[in-house]
Formats: sequence, C-alpha cells, structure tokens
Amino acid sequence: MEEKILRIFAKHKNTHVSGEDISRELGVSRTSIWKHIEALRGVGYEIEATPHLGYKLMARPDRLIPEELKEGLKTKFLGKKILCYKSLDSTNDTAYNLAENGEREGTVVIAERQRKGKGRQGRHWASPPGGIYLSCILRPDIEPKEVAKITLVAAVAVAASVRKVAGVPAMIKWPNDILIKQKKACGILTEMKAEQDRVEFLIVGIGVNVDTPAGSLPKGATSLAKESGASPSKVALAKKILENLEHYIGIFRKEGFSKVRDEWHHYSATIGHHVKINCHDGKIEGQALDVDNDGALVVRLDTGFQRRILSGDVVIAH
Repeated sequence: MEEKILRIFAKHKNTHVSGEDISRELGVSRTSIWKHIEALRGVGYEIEATPHLGYKLMARPDRLIPEELKEGLKTKFLGKKILCYKSLDSTNDTAYNLAENGEREGTVVIAERQRKGKGRQGRHWASPPGGIYLSCILRPDIEPKEVAKITLVAAVAVAASVRKVAGVPAMIKWPNDILIKQKKACGILTEMKAEQDRVEFLIVGIGVNVDTPAGSLPKGATSLAKESGASPSKVALAKKILENLEHYIGIFRKEGFSKVRDEWHHYSATIGHHVKINCHDGKIEGQALDVDNDGALVVRLDTGFQRRILSGDVVIAH
C-alpha cells in the first residue's frame, strides 16, 4: 500500500493530494491512508499535511528500502522483487537459501549492514553501516567452469556504476575487487549450486563502501565518500548497479564473454602490471598480460614462461 501511495505522490509531483482522493483511488478508508502515511514517515519520508489541501511529498530518504529502489528502476527482471533488511548475517546466505527453495531469478536481497559478511576463500568482509550489501539470484544456462566469467561481468557492472554515480576512477583488480587509487572500495563474491555439467543457480554478492566511517574499514580499504569528497546516494548507486548488471549479463548471454572482456580491459587495474599471486599451489610473480576468454589471468612469469591463473589472490606491485 505504501508503494501505491508513493506512486500517487509521483503523479502529483510538487502538489498536494487530498486524503479523500487517495482513499478513493485505492479503495481504502482515510484512516487507513493516514496509518500508511505515518508508516512512510517512520522510514524517513517527509510528508507535509496541510488542512483543506491534503498531503504533499517533500523529500525522499536515501535508504535501501523497496519503495526507493524500485522507483524508476530500469530493469526487466533484476530487482523486480527486492527484500530489504536493516541487518543480516549475510545477504549471500539469505539469497542462497531462497534460491534453494525455488526463488525466481532476479530476486535481490539487500542489507544496510551484515553481521557475518563473506569474502573470498572463507574470509570475513567488514560490513558496517554506511555501505551497500546486496546479493542477486541468477539462473544462467552455463557450466560450472564458466562461473568465473560472471564475477568479471559483475565487476564491469560495478566499476561502471561507481564511476557514473560517485564520479571516481573505479578500476578492477582481477578477479573481484574494485579499487579507487589502489585502495579497495568494493568486493564481489559469486557462489553457486551446481551439478557436474550444469549450474542450478548463482548468487552474485556485491559489497560497496559508500560512506562507511574510516575507523570501521580494514587496512587498505576506502569509501566512495572519502575518495569523492561527497556522499553518493546509496539508492542511486544500488539501482545503477542492478541496471548495469542486467545489461552486461544480457551481453554475456547473447554475445558471449569476449564482448564483456573488452569492457573489462578498459577498467583493469591489473593488466600490464607486475603482480604477486598466491595460488593453491604456491606463490608466483610476473607481469599480468591479459584475461582470456575463460576469465583466467594470463601472467608472464619472471622465468619467461606464461601461465594461466584461474583463482588466486593478487597483489599489484607499483
């Protein structure tokens, strides 16, 4: 009902609309309308009530709630259902459980903080208030070996979104970090449930430090607010991430990874640099040459040989 009231306010932008007109349009009592208006005020909407004129929406909150995230969202399937929480253990875990129980593709779980945020290889992802923590359910028709490509697709979507909304030079460190001036501002965690030759579903988790207090961030991390000198809108950024993620997933599905790979190169903070990589079989050093069509990082070792890295932690030497 709150969403319907907000749509009425959108139709009467910058003008008052009477409680009687709202109740007539929605088919509920004026008392019910008043209760829903109070509920909207409770989550941060500024709504003016003027005798003989009615209600007028004065300001919207920059809060990660469905009413704001769905307003003007330009997607076909991603974010048509959004579940929002002030706090969760992990948005990825919540989305994974939903997907196991048949939740449709495109459903998004989003939280204002996480108590047990997850990073790669079982590490903790600091998730204090001030960030965006969202997870998307995808059901792509791909094999498990292709999942690494989806992480790179998501990285392109996030980097493009951060540049557009926050106006900072976001870059991608292979495979899943978004850097600003060599400091980590965003991370991506892709998890899956799969059979030997088929992915049942993917969970793409994205964490962004927006106006996270510096004292709450780990060493080597930063926030968009610190780097831009302003506090970008969390709602605008979350919507842009969903729109761009759907866009690049669409390209991946129709034209293959190579098309997105070209965009990835544009945002890369890795290619051309000397790197140190912790792999499952030890540490290697060399120059990052390319990302191939499997999503692997191609490195020319200090010995002169080339090696493809499918998974590992990268440190960029400057």
